[in-house]
Amino acid sequence: MTLYQQIITIGLCIAGTMLTRFLPFIVFRENKKTPAYIQYIGKFLPSAVFGMLVVYCLKNVNILQGSHGLPEAISILVTGGLHIWKRQMLLSIAAGTICYMLLIHFVF
Repeated sequence: MTLYQQIITIGLCIAGTMLTRFLPFIVFRENKKTPAYIQYIGKFLPSAVFGMLVVYCLKNVNILQGSHGLPEAISILVTGGLHIWKRQMLLSIAAGTICYMLLIHFVF
């Protein structure tokens, strides 16, 4: 990649990032009411994204071979239980990830 192409690429990345950061403030002004469909998306989209992430993470788990999905199941229970108990998303995700890594490296 030439220097000119690198400058264009960096400029486009900056422009794309700034557009996605500033566009909601431009489109949805403070003095106007937010449309109902945007409120609906804001309410339900985070849960849908986490559901998709869980499905994506478990798509290659084979319960008929290897560890039979036990490290994944235990880690999900740890993550869910810790989140219900502490209500700290970062702590829950970190603990579930650490639990999974320890299980696959030292137990299974």
